[in-house]
This record gives sequence, structure tokens and C-alpha cells, in this order.
Amino acid sequence: MCNDFGNHIPYDEYLRAFGALKIPVRFPKAAPNLEPRDDIWPTDVAPVVCQTEDGPVFMALRWGFPPGRPKAPPVINFRSEARKFPKGRCLVPASHFFEFTGKKSPKTKWQFTKAGEPWFCFAGLWRATPDGSGAAFTLLTTEPGPDVAPIHDRQVVILNRDDWSSWLDLSRPEVALLQPLPAGSLHIEQIRA
Repeated sequence: MCNDFGNHIPYDEYLRAFGALKIPVRFPKAAPNLEPRDDIWPTDVAPVVCQTEDGPVFMALRWGFPPGRPKAPPVINFRSEARKFPKGRCLVPASHFFEFTGKKSPKTKWQFTKAGEPWFCFAGLWRATPDGSGAAFTLLTTEPGPDVAPIHDRQVVILNRDDWSSWLDLSRPEVALLQPLPAGSLHIEQIRA
């Protein structure tokens, strides 16, 4: 399952894309310092657009819900099938994500990008952490589409740009949005053998 993604999106690109889609995201008054990152790992902080009671807000959150039991890993991926998500929806912007194959280290590393687009958004969930230390996000997953199936038996949900607003404002049911992409939607490149 996805435990590594990257983000090379300049801040002005967020402003342009969400503005063009007429999604009223509240951005910080001063542009944050967003360094391009090849690898964002669980527990790292990443940019996220969170739906709040006051509308969508651009924030930096930690990747991974706190575990439900002691010594368990953070919840970085969450199955979406047959579930409803009436609150806590978010968009997690990314330039690419990775999946790994093989049983021995170093595993074969595969990079996925969205065909014809420099960046995309995962469907995610966010919530405050129980200890009051902040907030965190997790990525939603579904059955793999034809581009991912040869490499992994699950995939993160990637939303088409036209669906970003629908995911945030609950204007379409989950079952219509949380689907794998059709064949040819993702470009796949082997990064490491």
C-alpha cells in the first residue's frame, strides 16, 4: 500500500488550480515555504486541503492517524469500500506516488504519475489527534485499477480534478468518487530494480 509519495507543487500552482475550479480554499496570508519533496513518508508533514465547518482550508498535517492500539503503526491508508465519510474529508496533493515489489530489500520501486497532469490529489480523511497535539490525515484506498493491478492488490484513490469539489462538499456519493482510475490514467516508471 502507498507509504511514499512526492510533492513538487509550487504554492502559486495551488492558488491557480483551486481558483480555476472555483473551490474557495482559504490559504495562508503569507506563502508557506514548500520545498519540493521526492519522498513523503508516514509521520511526515505534508500540504493538505481540509474541509472544515467554515469551508476548505490549506494546512500542513502529519501523515498517519494515531494507532488504535499500543505499539501499532500509524494508520496511513484506510479502506474506502462500502463506507460513508460524512465529515473529515480532505484532498492530499501529490506529484507522484510509489509502490514496491519484491520480498527482499532493496525492493523494486515503481513511480506512478497522472498521465497528462503535473500533479493530482488523493482522496483523504483528516481529524484532530486524540492527545490534542494537532491533526493528521490518512489516504483512502480501493481495489486496484488496471494500471496498478500488475504491481499491487490495492491502490490509493486519485480523484479527477472535476471531482475535487464534489469530494470536499459531499455533493456526490462516496461510491461514485472512490473508484480506481481507468486504464491509461497513470504513467508507470521503474525507478529502482
